[in-house]
Amino acid sequence: MAKGRMPMGMGGMGGGNMQNLMKQAQKMQADMLKAQEDLKTKTVEATVGGGAVTVVATGAKTIQEIRISKDAVDPEDVETLQDMLLAAVNEALRMAGDLSENAMGGIAGGLGGLGGLF
Repeated sequence: MAKGRMPMGMGGMGGGNMQNLMKQAQKMQADMLKAQEDLKTKTVEATVGGGAVTVVATGAKTIQEIRISKDAVDPEDVETLQDMLLAAVNEALRMAGDLSENAMGGIAGGLGGLGGLF
């Protein structure tokens, strides 16, 4: 190799590809921040026990509300209420996770093979 010359692919057009990649990464970062903000306002609702317990969670995986029907409160059977609450919370968080994954997956997919890193 002659002195002062770069091997193929390290100079010239390679810089333009790097600039494009950086622009894509910056756009993806901005899109992800916007999606994260949007997820804070979107909600999912999980209901168990025929409406006895309802849990509302945000797409950011924060429990926003828990509603318990008066019919679900039996002082002689607290364990059933606990089980329903647990099931509703877990389902709401699963749904919120799906919502988040769908929102973020579309953004990260824009980088092709690098999408799995995000």
